[in-house]
Order: sequence, then structure tokens, then C-alpha cells
Amino acid sequence: MGLIGIFLSLALLMFLAYRGISVLILAPLLALLATLFAGGLPVLATYTQVFMPALGDYLVKFFPLFLLGAIFGKLMADSGSARTIAEWFTETMGAKHAIAAVVFACGVLTYGGVSLFVVAFAVYPIGNELFRRAETPKRLLPAALALGSFTFTMTAFPGTPAIQNAIPMPYFNTTPFAAPIFGTLAGLGMLIFGTLWLNRRRARAAANGEGYGQHEPTDSDAQTRPATLPPIWRALLPVVAVIALNALFTYLVIPWMDTSYLSQEDYGGAEIGDVRGIWAIIASLVFAIALVTALNWPRFDDLKQSFNRGTLGSLLPVFNTASEVGYGAVIASLPAFMVIRDAVLGISSNPLLSSAVATNVLAGITGSASGGMSIALETLGGEFMSRAQAAGIDPEIMHRVVALSSGGFDALPHNGAVITLLAITGLTHRQSYADIFVVAVLIPFSLTLLVILGASI
Repeated sequence: MGLIGIFLSLALLMFLAYRGISVLILAPLLALLATLFAGGLPVLATYTQVFMPALGDYLVKFFPLFLLGAIFGKLMADSGSARTIAEWFTETMGAKHAIAAVVFACGVLTYGGVSLFVVAFAVYPIGNELFRRAETPKRLLPAALALGSFTFTMTAFPGTPAIQNAIPMPYFNTTPFAAPIFGTLAGLGMLIFGTLWLNRRRARAAANGEGYGQHEPTDSDAQTRPATLPPIWRALLPVVAVIALNALFTYLVIPWMDTSYLSQEDYGGAEIGDVRGIWAIIASLVFAIALVTALNWPRFDDLKQSFNRGTLGSLLPVFNTASEVGYGAVIASLPAFMVIRDAVLGISSNPLLSSAVATNVLAGITGSASGGMSIALETLGGEFMSRAQAAGIDPEIMHRVVALSSGGFDALPHNGAVITLLAITGLTHRQSYADIFVVAVLIPFSLTLLVILGASI
């Protein structure tokens, strides 16, 4: 009965989230449903002593990253910087390379720390017009936005401030630049093969006489261009600063600091490796927020409102993810979970492969890269780390493989980012999901397997 309860709970989580019910409601209720099926376990104690502490621990670790990232993204949008970058790429590359222009514009913005949702809203109107002028089918636009926003810059490229690159750091004692060679190669593979796929689809559509198509205007099409936009150098500078300062703090500033006090009980008896990566991202985002504010001060209609809306915009994503972590902690506490745990770990003696399977499966079930990875690491992270040490595998490789794996099955049809992207573009799963699946699921998953193969040789 325990296993039935777990699988029923997971199926309902996936189905009801797809139907639009908030994870904040679903996660605790379905966690307690699985507890009831386990039999003999105290429901209220499970909620207050297992679910809520796990949720709270996640907030303690990662809330600053969600908060600062959301504020930075909002400032980039409200200052017109995000639009400047998008327009610069489209004007520079031209209609002939409409798909690549959209992918690069999204990639630069997300690699610089701008939320993928902000990027989608900022780039869509420009990309839509470019696709129209180039007679490129609009049905390919969601896949182009997805490729640039939640693939190579989310999980692969070293130093990205995406939360998916930050979550593994405390578990493997790593930095945002973990396994840079494997990450760079995997990221370039996603970029190149994804763009080639979409261009091939465009060419096939052109050969069949298919152009942009007939589409009803959407609310996103009604966006207006800000009165004044910053020049490209001013728009790009905060984005470059996030990556450069991240590296500076990771490799120079923080190692030079005297952090011996961390071993004291007042600071949790931590080591610098436990916090270095998170400190570096926090510091780089704070400086980048100050920079984009200073560079674009006259362009903000209401700076206080931008900060407030960015702050509020961080709350739902972080609590959704934290609730999924709480759900995973409850599931992991159930006796029947040991059967699932042993099955996952028994898939292969290679900890890279078993961690990739666990992360992909949980990301697919929850429809969330960060949520699935958090559950996997919360429940199995210690086992993955000990197995990696026993096998002589560099923790940096573990970090990169787990991050890459979170960006595979997460983009199934019930994924929130996919649903939002289709809503922004006014298209349906039937029209556009097949290409999203190829560029955001199939290609990233295949390249993760290649990284595992390369790291295991």
C-alpha cells in the first residue's frame, strides 16, 4: 500500500499541476495522502516535523538567490535593457537568421541572470515580428525561446547564476564554475544542435510552402516599445558584470578572506566550501543590481515599484520549489521509499548514471528542474556523494551531471515554463510542443548521457 500511495500521490501531483492547481496547495496535501497510505504514521506530525522543516531549510539556503535574481530581472526589463539586447541581436543578425537571433538574445539575457519569464516577455514581441518578416513559421518561435532560455544557460554553461546551477553546490562542496569543460561542451552542443534542428524545420516548412501563418494577436503582441532605450553597451554591462564578478568572488575575493570564524557554532560549524558558491552569486547579483540602477536611473518610471515588484515576483517561484522539496522530504521519510531508492541506486554502479536517472525522473514528475533536483539531492544527495568519493569521481562532475539532468525531463508538457511560454506566444501544445521537446528535452538528455560517458572513460 505504501508504494501505491507514493505513485498515486506523484500521479496526482503531475496531473493536478498540469490542470493549473498551485503546488503550494498540492504539495502538502499529496504528501499527507502518501503518508495515509503508508499506514500507522502520524499525519500532523509528518506535516509539522518533516514537511515544514524541509521547506524552511530550502528557503534558508536559496531565498536570497531567488530574490536578487527576480529584482535584477525586473530592473533589466523596466530599464529597457532587456529589450535593447533583444533588438540588437535581431537587427545585427537579420531576418535570414531569425531563429539564431532569438536564441542568442535569450541566451545572453538568461546567462546574465535575467529570469526566463522576463526574457520570454521581453524577446517575444521582437522575435515574433522578425519571424513574420522572415516568413518563418510562428509555431517554431516557442522552441527558439525555450532553447535560449532554459537549456544551455540554465544547466550547462559554467558560472551561470541560474538556481539550477546553485542548488548542487552545498551538496558537493562545489562552485558555480564546476566542471567547466564538460559544461561548456554540453552547452555548445545544446546551442548548436538545437539551432540546427529548428533551422532544418524552417527549411522543410519553406519547401512545403509554409510561411509565418495566420495567427490571432495576443496580449503580448500589444506590448509597446519604451520611449527611450539604453545603448547596447549600457544594456550589456550589467549582464557581463554578473558573470565576471561571479568568477572574481569565487576564485579571488572569497579565498583571500579570513573565514575561519565559520567553524564556530554560531555560524553552523561550516566550511568555506559550503557557502563560497552561494556567497559569490549573492555578491555578484547585488553589484549588478546597483550597476543597472546607476546606469539607467533616468529611465525608471518608479524605481521603488520596480524593486517591490521584483521582490514579490520572487515569492511564488521560491515557495513553489520549497514546497516541492518539502513534499520530497515526506516521500523520502516513508518506509516504501526505500524500495524506490534501492531501485534507483541499483540501476547502475556508476553514481553519475544513477544520479542522472533520479534527477530526470523527479524533474519530470514535478515538472520543475529546480524542484526535481532539490528532491533528488535532499533524499539521495549524501548517497550520491559517498558513492562518487568511493569511485574516485570528482564532485564537480557530479555537480554538472545533476544540473544537466535537471534540464532534461523537466520540460515535459505539464512544465510551468512551457505552459507560460505557449500562453505568451498564443500557441498550443499541438502546434509547438514537438519542437520544444526536441530542443529542451531530447537534445539536453542526450548530451547529459554523452557527458556521463566522457566522464566515465
